[in-house]
Amino acid sequence: MTQLPVPPECLQGSNPQTGLDNAQLAGRRRQFGDNDVTEARQRRWWTAILASAADPMLWFLLVVSGLFFLLGDTSEAVVLLLAIIPLLGMDAWLHRRTQASTEGLATRLAAQARVLRDGQWQQVAARELVPGDVVEVVPGDWIPADGLVLDEQQLQVDESSLTGESFPVRKQAIARQASPPTQADPAQWAHAGTRLLSGSARLWIVHTGAQTRYGEIVRLTRATGQARTPLQQAVSRLVRWILLAALLLCLLLAVVRLVQGHGLIDALISALTLAVAALPEEFPVVFTLFLGVGVYRLAQRQALVRRAVAVENIGRVSAICSDKTGTLTEGELRLVQCVPAAGLSAEDVPGVAALACGGSAHDPMDRAILTAAGSDATSIRLASFPFTEDRRRETALVQRDGQLLAVVKGAPETVRGLCGIDAAQYQPWQQQLDALAAQGLKVIACASQLLPPEHDPSVEPVQGYALAGLLAFGDPLREGVREAVQTCLQAGIRVIMVTGDHPLTAGAIAAQIGLGGGAPRVVSLDGHHDQALDADELAAADVIARAAPGQKLQLVQALQARGHTVAVTGDGVNDVPALQTADIGIAMGQRGTRSAREAAAIVLLDDNFRTLVNAIAEGRQLFANLQRGFAYLLLVHLPLVLSAALIPLAGLPLLYLPIHIVWLELLIHPTAMLGFQQHSPPGLERRRPVDGPVRFFPPQAWWALLLGSASATAAVLAAYAAGLHWLGNDTDPAGSARTLALVVLMLCSVAFLAVLSGLAGRMPRLIAGAGLASVALVQLPLLSPLLQVQPLSPAALALALALAGLTALAVLPLRRVLAGPH
Repeated sequence: MTQLPVPPECLQGSNPQTGLDNAQLAGRRRQFGDNDVTEARQRRWWTAILASAADPMLWFLLVVSGLFFLLGDTSEAVVLLLAIIPLLGMDAWLHRRTQASTEGLATRLAAQARVLRDGQWQQVAARELVPGDVVEVVPGDWIPADGLVLDEQQLQVDESSLTGESFPVRKQAIARQASPPTQADPAQWAHAGTRLLSGSARLWIVHTGAQTRYGEIVRLTRATGQARTPLQQAVSRLVRWILLAALLLCLLLAVVRLVQGHGLIDALISALTLAVAALPEEFPVVFTLFLGVGVYRLAQRQALVRRAVAVENIGRVSAICSDKTGTLTEGELRLVQCVPAAGLSAEDVPGVAALACGGSAHDPMDRAILTAAGSDATSIRLASFPFTEDRRRETALVQRDGQLLAVVKGAPETVRGLCGIDAAQYQPWQQQLDALAAQGLKVIACASQLLPPEHDPSVEPVQGYALAGLLAFGDPLREGVREAVQTCLQAGIRVIMVTGDHPLTAGAIAAQIGLGGGAPRVVSLDGHHDQALDADELAAADVIARAAPGQKLQLVQALQARGHTVAVTGDGVNDVPALQTADIGIAMGQRGTRSAREAAAIVLLDDNFRTLVNAIAEGRQLFANLQRGFAYLLLVHLPLVLSAALIPLAGLPLLYLPIHIVWLELLIHPTAMLGFQQHSPPGLERRRPVDGPVRFFPPQAWWALLLGSASATAAVLAAYAAGLHWLGNDTDPAGSARTLALVVLMLCSVAFLAVLSGLAGRMPRLIAGAGLASVALVQLPLLSPLLQVQPLSPAALALALALAGLTALAVLPLRRVLAGPH
């Protein structure tokens, strides 16, 4: 096993028998600083404001609301200003997320430590420890810093939050020598952020603060930036382009109207009216609304969204890097199989092993044995001989039913020697051991023998035992995990298990859940922690075993580089860097550490992997809804802007008056925000594998959008021409043409809603009905003067319906593109 170096400056001059003196303590504090893994950073309110000020979306909303104030439309301006609040809140949250998650790491560090100084034991704050200190830890304590084990008694450490290993890790003391060691075996190290399960120990502190393994995780966490999501970037780019095009059109229209001799007032009104029609304020508002709806719906599915912009990513997840312990498995050691000797049943074996247990509430294996065996009030423990790394067994002498009984449990090879079983007799047992080990199970053996009543209880018997059987322990799968994983695979989502466990254990669990078709490709990273890894090998694996935090990070980055939208699930401190780097980090709400929950964008409240599948299904539907909402906005805005610009540019009267723009906005806003809120289907649909960067709209959708918007623009222009020359009022042909064009655009809006939503649901039908009712207002003589429109003839209405119907047909390809897998 790889030896870990011990820097000489850390222990030089330190006496493990008496600890540091005051002079040494002062010098080391100056040299190494405080034992502060999560060094506090001063918070300044203006840093969050400056970070948010870099978001062009916020500046866009401010500028647009200012324009509406200038136009006198106070209500519209106020709505836009209110829309800034959630966007500003999200930006502030992005700025704080890394800091908050690293602060959460402190919950797994000891607050106090019992330290030996000047030959006296004293209680100090853990942050005051320095290299060379000698500390004492007892069961339940968090290890305060990285150190070497000086003395130990039955020492077992829970390292799951640091390494992902579900089994307790036994530690052993370093050999006594005249000078401090220059390297030590990993089994002789105890690390900050891990917890003592059983036994007690004295530790010789080597690394503190940022130099601990825990500190390395913090550095990875702080080095990982929070990139803007693809949808945020796409919306920002879209808004910028539309805004630029709108401003150029407004300027062009104002100049042309002046050149045409319409005067300054006409030019200004034309430009401002076009600006109101063209400014894309609905996009950020609709985006914010859809995110809010997503947060609510995912919460109903037991998925708490901590960062709203993650809603748009979860529906596009194409690869899941899942932690094993506590996520795919229950995270609790269980007795899963017993192999009895001849004459015994499988139910008898745990009872024999239970007699040898020390009864420690901190030893997971003892807890599993005692749980399986049940209580035994008839036995009296007379003596015990505890487990050590040298002995590799635990022995007890008990009085039961008037008989003196010796029982032992431990490593199978050790127990075999106590039983005196030769190689030929042991061969069937070895086959059983190999089969259990291939399943990734941890196996011990137990044996017993009757002793004469005069046997001295202080003497441990070392021969004459009869083998009772084997006990195999494992971390069982969570209920429904296999089905959930298979659902993901069938839906085209890659699932990769990432764990610190042994490759055999990880491979066995992966085979049980069906990764790799039951024959998963396992890549072990043991011994490669300081080496650059093959990104192709990582990305092609089904299981990554013996993974360190930095390597989980490399896996996520390798998948992202291949165009995947990556989700990472986890519950431990070791998962924090990957949770932050992933497109969407998903933490376990019940078992997860605070740092994992702080780093994650989504927390599964019930720790159930199946909840993730439901959340992805909901996210896919939400993303599809948002696509349709944005598609509708583009379809209705492009003909609105183009017709509003082209008619005046041709020297004709203005097509839309300010009242008409407001009227259209009252139709467009609720349609975009409420007309596409469909609920998710019962399962995940198959999608094509990702072969490049994920786009908000696939390329074919843009062509379909252009076809639909061009058809709508042609329909509006045709309606204007028909009203002006053939179907209009002779006394006011421009008014008739304006009304007919307006009605066609309204009907096109209803057609877009009907085609894209399928009118599936009560809300789309209500909005479509409201759209048709708004068209009917044109025909009311009392209202038409207020709305500056004219009632249309039956022929004009028939033409409007026909043009809107043709436009609906032109949009059908877009519906098929958005509904299909992509």
